[in-house]
Amino acid sequence: MNPKARYEKERSDGKQQRLYTILESAERIFSQKGIEKSTMQDVASEANIGIATLFRYFPRKEKLIVAVATRMLEPMLDYFKHVADLPLTCLEKIEMLFDFFIQDQNHLSIIFMVNFESYASHLNEPVEDVLDFNALNRKIWHEYSRIIQNGVEDGSIRADLPVKETLITLMNSFALFSRKLTMKENILLLESDLDSDKQLELLKQIFLEHLKA
Repeated sequence: MNPKARYEKERSDGKQQRLYTILESAERIFSQKGIEKSTMQDVASEANIGIATLFRYFPRKEKLIVAVATRMLEPMLDYFKHVADLPLTCLEKIEMLFDFFIQDQNHLSIIFMVNFESYASHLNEPVEDVLDFNALNRKIWHEYSRIIQNGVEDGSIRADLPVKETLITLMNSFALFSRKLTMKENILLLESDLDSDKQLELLKQIFLEHLKA
């Protein structure tokens, strides 16, 4: 590699690392202080960069907010696509997705996503760059649709159930309950010392038994 090419590569790698640092820092700040109360200066200080540098990457706070939210959906898309491509029955794939939500209990990430959804829903105008976020959500839905179609065809799901409606409802319910348990220190539960993983594992087995042909 000639000196100029090496310089350009190092420069590009440095930018990518700084972008990663900014997004990680923004996630922490937005989760700890709330999206509306957080400032760009808060994020710059957390990332240990100058405010001017931050604005070169994200000229508006809204762009940074959506970039963080979009980045947090990417692992879900990757996993849903991985599961959809596997040579397994629909029921086995659904179990893998349930396990994904059991294992994916990053407290700060979930707090941020709850804050983001609330923030976006209360704005009079759409959040800037939200199309990127929505496009990623549609890709996740596309992969789940493939799994649903798998269930329609492979006979692993009870024939007397409306497959599409049932699988959408159960997955949404499981994901929402997983999120609630992750945030349980901020809500009142009947048994606050009941282990979250045990509750989710029990719910998973109930749902799978309901679906099994």
